[in-house]
Amino acid sequence: MIVKPTVNDLLKHAENRFALVIATSKRARQIANGDEKLIETDEASPVTVAANEINEGSVQIVENQDDEAEV
Repeated sequence: MIVKPTVNDLLKHAENRFALVIATSKRARQIANGDEKLIETDEASPVTVAANEINEGSVQIVENQDDEAEV
């Protein structure tokens, strides 16, 4: 099974894996709680949608002063 986008693809949009995981999980939680998807997709999984949004540049990962990723 090939998973797209790959972690290496996503790491181009984040400073490190920690920031990527935090941002993806925060965005996935927003989607699961009813926020509108920022991309056109039939995907049901909020985590996959969040990863695709990050990969397509619809969501930017920003480091705040507490070293925690924000979306």
